[in-house]
Amino acid sequence: MNATEVRHPLVQHKLARLRDARLDSVHFRQFAGEIAACLAYEAMADIPTETITVHGWAGDLECQHVRGEGVTLVPILRAGLGLLPGVQTILPSAPVSVVGFRRNEETLEAEGYYQNLAPGVEERRALILDPMLATGGTLIATVELLKNAGCHDIRMICLVAAPEGLKRLEETHPDVHVFAAAVDERLNENGYILPGLGDAGDRIFGTPQM
Repeated sequence: MNATEVRHPLVQHKLARLRDARLDSVHFRQFAGEIAACLAYEAMADIPTETITVHGWAGDLECQHVRGEGVTLVPILRAGLGLLPGVQTILPSAPVSVVGFRRNEETLEAEGYYQNLAPGVEERRALILDPMLATGGTLIATVELLKNAGCHDIRMICLVAAPEGLKRLEETHPDVHVFAAAVDERLNENGYILPGLGDAGDRIFGTPQM
């Protein structure tokens, strides 16, 4: 399976807080952002570095440096925006490419309505941000959009993934790796993850949950 389940105790502790339906939106955003930073840390473990010289207190020395222009962060509207501040704490200079997809609740397929990709996206590693990977339709549509733009190094971070969505991604884009805080049990008949988190977008933005 093209997924890494990050089982770090701190990630799992924060995820447990997110699973509590009584958690308010302020703390949901906080914990979601903190988990996102941890997941991005794992997803960027092999990011290329270059040697630079810095002036230390005892003289010049060579250090390793990550070029922020080699990455673009790709939040999927709207829920993906909730992960963006956390990831930007460790990749502050990475430009943001925004894409908008909505799920057709009858077909469960993704329908695009917006895109604004960073310049030179074809030369960057794309890190897709979305709290939930359910049916996989939105992620696959985003991957195809990025590949059509010339991007060839694509990864995704999410709070919770469903096996069905991961399987579908592996069948269509086996080169795309997902980093998740948890791979949950299954999807229900409406395409929502069980046990999941509820509607992550509503919980992040404090809008009424259906």
